[in-house]
Amino acid sequence: MNMLVDGEWRTDVDPTAGEDGSFQRQETSFRNRIEDDSGTRFPPEPGRYHLYVSYACPWAHRTLITRKLLDLEDAITVSVVDPFRGEDGWQFTPEKEGCTRDHVHGADYLRELYVRAAPDATGRVTVPVLWDTQENTIVNNESREIMRMLNTEMAHLGDGNATVLPSDLVDDVDRILDEIYEPINNGVYRAGFATDQEPYDEAVDDLFAALDRWDGVLADRRYLAGERLTEADVAMFTTLVRFDEVYHTHFMCNVRRITDYEHLWPYLRDLYQTSGVAETVRMDHVKEHYYTTHPGVNPHRIVARGPDPDFGAPHQRDRLAEGGPLAAAE
Repeated sequence: MNMLVDGEWRTDVDPTAGEDGSFQRQETSFRNRIEDDSGTRFPPEPGRYHLYVSYACPWAHRTLITRKLLDLEDAITVSVVDPFRGEDGWQFTPEKEGCTRDHVHGADYLRELYVRAAPDATGRVTVPVLWDTQENTIVNNESREIMRMLNTEMAHLGDGNATVLPSDLVDDVDRILDEIYEPINNGVYRAGFATDQEPYDEAVDDLFAALDRWDGVLADRRYLAGERLTEADVAMFTTLVRFDEVYHTHFMCNVRRITDYEHLWPYLRDLYQTSGVAETVRMDHVKEHYYTTHPGVNPHRIVARGPDPDFGAPHQRDRLAEGGPLAAAE
């Protein structure tokens, strides 16, 4: 593992390793906000903000999907890092398929931007990063907060008639995001990076109890919060779409596959087939990243062949919907 310590790059520290063998996720360090108010430091302006992402990362993937569904692609530009993350951290390799150069600074490594924003930065260098090209700094690197800002402060710069945060569902969405984060979104990492049996067992028990529960919830509703697609579904999707291809094998989350679930599997196909979502999925980047970037988990860096689930198969879940999959903004 590697991180910045007082602005210096270190490869001999692992802030995620708990003394009991558990995985400890660090808090993100940049938590400013775009606000649609007069006099604010970070106002919503088209072309001002830039997203740094990896197609491999589920947290960054959330922001790419939200940007796509809200039609913010012209308003917010994007740079994509290499899916392989070595000792030097996330790297820009524009010669590689699906990757780009750093369109703002021409940096070689993402850590350069962290130090540019905070010369004494301490912490892990993660994606996504929302960069302000006018203030020349990082606004935020917390995926949930970036999703929310795109919805509440910047949606009017895109389609204007779409939302993944209907106003009457905000409390439900926040509750669900809280409920799925620790056992599911973070749970796969708690299992995969555990270095002792007890924390691994606890993570796997929590993970599959939560998946079983939400499989039941989805028996009679199309989406997690009801009949409209929300941020909660985006957050669930980026974990589920990686599950059978990566987490089941690489992170030893192998009690069941998502394709074994009666409702979660068609729900996942429904989300994948929502207009614009499939084009944000780069399974080649996902598999290369996980299987080659964690030598402590997979020392030979062999990329598993299967199982290649058919995300495009019919799902028939539209029978549960009262309206379209993307609700009109209220």
